[in-house]
Amino acid sequence: MVDKSEKVVWLARLGYATRGVVYVLLGCLALSASGRDEAQDGVTGSLEYLGSIPGGTAILYVSALGLLGYALYKFIAATYDLESLGNDIKGIGQRVGYLASGLIHAGLSWTALQLAYGAKSEAEDRTHDLATSALTYDLGPVAIGVVGAALIVGAAFQAKQAFDASFMKHISSRAPDATCWIGRIGHATRGVVFLLMGWSLLRSAWFASSEEARSLGQVLLDLRDNRPAFTIAAAGIVMFGLFSLITARYRIIPDPEAKLRAGPSLGKK
Repeated sequence: MVDKSEKVVWLARLGYATRGVVYVLLGCLALSASGRDEAQDGVTGSLEYLGSIPGGTAILYVSALGLLGYALYKFIAATYDLESLGNDIKGIGQRVGYLASGLIHAGLSWTALQLAYGAKSEAEDRTHDLATSALTYDLGPVAIGVVGAALIVGAAFQAKQAFDASFMKHISSRAPDATCWIGRIGHATRGVVFLLMGWSLLRSAWFASSEEARSLGQVLLDLRDNRPAFTIAAAGIVMFGLFSLITARYRIIPDPEAKLRAGPSLGKK
């Protein structure tokens, strides 16, 4: 019988696999002339495309479960320090990043469910709408600026991982030999995309204009005027997806049982 800790691990692996499929699709749709509309909506567009293929509704339900599993794993990893990051400034920073990642993927899980139910209009990319709503509040521009700054910090972290390949410490030695370079290219590309998204949000906050805010898909397609850069970026997104698929199989995921029994570790010394 599978215990709860094993279920958490398998949900996490399903989540990594789902993320991989979504990113591979996003990069391929951006490179395809017929898939530009879906690519414009970023990850939501990838999920929408999944829903349009035979058996798409069932695939969306599985995707929703996978994305929720990934989110739950990130919440557990952050709250219970599953990966032993510690409670110093660096460790807490990484764990806060895990919480943010969990929230984002929980939202994507809900989007997949909305698409599975056929509520396409409820699941479309809402970057501009969210920015517009935020700007109606007194502290709206500040909130948008904070998110933009967080994305830029995330971009720096992605760049660091691309440079030192520190992500490989979580990958089994049985992974394919090319995993390191696939991961480096993928993280570097993701870093560039995060940087552009963060900069767009900072501009949105500064100029109080929601039109400045760009989603992942929009940032990618904005590069079309520079064909070589666009092709490299789209291919890099595909590589990050491939890395996620490899991660689903070969990531070293600690058994959460002991950590869960010990209780939340945030703030413990």
